Amino acid sequence: MICLANYGYFNTETYQDSLTPGRVTMLQREQYNVITPYGETTAVLKGSFYYNADVREDFPAVGDFVLLQYNESGNSRIVKLLERRSKFSRSDFSGHARGYVKTVLEQVVAANFEHVFIMSSLNHDFNIKRIIRYLIQARNSGGQPVILLTKADLTEDTNTPLLEAQQAAPDVPVHILSTKTGMGLDALNAYLSPGKTIVFLGMSGVGKSSLLNALMGRPVMAVKDIRDDDSRGRHTTTHRQLFMLPSGAMVIDTPGMRELGLFGAEEGIGTGYQDITELIAQCRFNDCRHATEPGCAVLTALADGSLSSERWEGYLALKRENRFADDKAGYLKDKRAWGKDIAKWSKQRKRDGGFSAPE
Repeated sequence: MICLANYGYFNTETYQDSLTPGRVTMLQREQYNVITPYGETTAVLKGSFYYNADVREDFPAVGDFVLLQYNESGNSRIVKLLERRSKFSRSDFSGHARGYVKTVLEQVVAANFEHVFIMSSLNHDFNIKRIIRYLIQARNSGGQPVILLTKADLTEDTNTPLLEAQQAAPDVPVHILSTKTGMGLDALNAYLSPGKTIVFLGMSGVGKSSLLNALMGRPVMAVKDIRDDDSRGRHTTTHRQLFMLPSGAMVIDTPGMRELGLFGAEEGIGTGYQDITELIAQCRFNDCRHATEPGCAVLTALADGSLSSERWEGYLALKRENRFADDKAGYLKDKRAWGKDIAKWSKQRKRDGGFSAPE
């Protein structure tokens, strides 16, 4: 028997004896790998998931704990998603799920983790704005962010990007490392306690696969060279998967994401731009638009240079994007609920022969 506590299992609620708890370790298309007390099994979703789920966030993701009908000779069936203590989501307006779920607004890519390793390589692709963007989502996830500046062997100047990262997130640990030389790897042991889970986030080519191989002590992921023209690489991770490290900690590796759409990130934006939120609180008027109003602390800071226009514009851009995602999500959820009411009313009318419409 496998002890699920070693996989971070923390659920205390009771469940039917016919159901077996497990943790999702891999997702490829619509098939799951789930570790259970009886070993690893392949599993599919029970049909009710597709009918009852309002958005994709209601579907299991890698790292989720689930209850399933275990089948030792074939596919098991996942019947319930257990409560998450953390999740990493991104907005997705282009995806289409099968069945009754027409539009996907929130895509959960990892769940139930303690730390988020935000990785950025120390080459020409280093981008502090992208790091801030990842930080906002990481703070919103419920996990603790840690910034890893990778491929230190490719640059002679590590101090400048280190200072930039520390200034952008003074409360977040920042580590410089190189999997090629082994530099900085020992510092990561503090996060790799047994039963703990870490999720890797970063663009393709930042060294996620190389770091995973180093932590595993053996090659488990293919590694490809980065392109010389833009310091980026092709995706070597094609699916999401949970790995058990020799230390007893776990890593969730995710495919490199070129665009990380914000979703429900209002609190994360406020934390990442605390200097701006403090300025806004000092404005004379509560409804200050920071345009021409007298007593505007933001305009004063922009005028005296204590707040850069670049940082202010970046804050406004993220606020606009997040507001659009949240408004769109609210609209489609309401539309989905209305559609369900209509379907229920139609079925009821057929049964009763009545003609009263839903309110």
